[in-house]
Amino acid sequence: MAKFRPGSKLPSLIIVFLLAGPVLAGLAGTVLPAFGYLPVLGARTLTFAPFAQLLSMPGLLHSTALSFWTGLFASLVSLAIVLCFAAAWSGTHTFQRVSRFLSPLLSVPHAAAAIGLAFLIAPSGFLARLLSPWATGWERPPDLLLVNDPYGIAMTLGLVAKEVPFLFLMTLAALNRPEIKSYTKVATSLGYGRMSGFFKVILPQIYPLIRLPMLAVIAYSTSVVDVAVILGPTTPAPLAARLVVWMNDPDLSLRLAASAGALLQLGISAGAILVYLLFEASVTKLSSTRFALGHRIKSDGAGRMAALGTMVFIVSAMCLSLLVLMIWSFAKSWWYSAPLPQNWSVSAFSMALMQTPQILGTTILLGVLAALISTSLTLWLLETKTNAAEPVDHRLRTLIFVPLLLPQIAFLFGLKMLFLMIGLDGSLTAVLLAHLVFVLPYAFLALSDPWQRQDPRYARVAASMGASRARIFFRVQLPMLTRPVLVTLAVALAVSVGQYLPTLMIGAGRVVTVTTESVALASGGNRQITAVYALLQLLIPFAGFAVAAAIPAVLFKNRTALRLDA
Repeated sequence: MAKFRPGSKLPSLIIVFLLAGPVLAGLAGTVLPAFGYLPVLGARTLTFAPFAQLLSMPGLLHSTALSFWTGLFASLVSLAIVLCFAAAWSGTHTFQRVSRFLSPLLSVPHAAAAIGLAFLIAPSGFLARLLSPWATGWERPPDLLLVNDPYGIAMTLGLVAKEVPFLFLMTLAALNRPEIKSYTKVATSLGYGRMSGFFKVILPQIYPLIRLPMLAVIAYSTSVVDVAVILGPTTPAPLAARLVVWMNDPDLSLRLAASAGALLQLGISAGAILVYLLFEASVTKLSSTRFALGHRIKSDGAGRMAALGTMVFIVSAMCLSLLVLMIWSFAKSWWYSAPLPQNWSVSAFSMALMQTPQILGTTILLGVLAALISTSLTLWLLETKTNAAEPVDHRLRTLIFVPLLLPQIAFLFGLKMLFLMIGLDGSLTAVLLAHLVFVLPYAFLALSDPWQRQDPRYARVAASMGASRARIFFRVQLPMLTRPVLVTLAVALAVSVGQYLPTLMIGAGRVVTVTTESVALASGGNRQITAVYALLQLLIPFAGFAVAAAIPAVLFKNRTALRLDA
């Protein structure tokens, strides 16, 4: 058997090409039109006219402020909820039970969660139906602007509901490090209360591990499009949502103003991150002074219950939203204010399945290919680095996460122009490449820690018996990492399925997925069809996680050490 000797630099170079190439080309393709240079439209002179046109847009300042405050506030609230809950309940049975609910919620796409939340809190939504007319006196839906409110409150709630599970899992991974238990015991032995000990002893140890995911959450929340379209204000809309409209406008001159707006969006996200870093520095300085006082603060019962209540509220809201999607999917007629449909039917579901096999097939194909490629590249990178006895370079690690720290709208327009010039615009290949830019970082995030935690002695024993690198990888390391690899594939599939803006812009309307279709339908009046598409968008990731849980249960049925209950 030939020895498996890929160059140790080759996977790094491929990853750099797949990530840095599209990002740099996309930024260049956005910056040049922003300054008036777009030869395909006859604009060949560098000028500030696009920025002047952008500044003349009505409601621009309001859209900018809306994007900034909703994204930053939602991110801060999400982090506060997660840290307070972890401080109050980590290491308890309650923490484990809540973790079982929150982990599956990570796979819920943003668009599906937003549609479910809209159906839940709308004036004619599920909550109003449950409380009317006996509690509210409403015989008909009230004239209240709860969804698409001008202050972006519904949009903020939707972002919090989705970012809490992500930040929670990042915090959970950081808490699973073995030395954390020792720190907890030391804090307890010194007389600190549970929450006080966490914030003074544990948080300084784990915060560096969740800092980068937090910055990614800020960048995403300040530039989100699908949630803004479904839950956000419309007069005016947040900046990112308006940019998409301008980029697709028949008036081609708006493309230049949209590029200038994309740079403004980049500045908004960068400004929000900068404000957060200044806030972080201020909190660090103030807390270091207070920590030196040595206050134990043992009485934290009220704080613990408040943290638990907030987390239960988030989980309950998400679960209710998903339940409402299921009910609407099978509702034939559901008049206000009946709490449940008067008539049930599978006609909407069956009609959608018959009319959209191609859409469903495209979604699954893109997701599976993106998951396989990103997971394979991550495994290749980690294996070559381990074999070369060198860690993943800090610069490469930072590069992997760069796409998550940039607003998608900031470089996707330029990337669209690049694919247009090389003849790939609107093709499945182009959309797949765009998906990989955002899927690969999550695959690396999900798999790098399990890889680092595996016992290297098994590989050494196999090597001492003459096994090649390929045999060690496929017969020793990969079987031991079956569960993490399958979970990584499921995470990558969920991320790909949830990609709205890359599919919309790079696909140019010719590559349609369940996500793009569900967001388009959300602005219509047919709740049954909208719920069906949102549910389909939800079922694909759930199926991936179900398979990821079922395969190890069958394979390791008689291997106690490889079972979760071991």
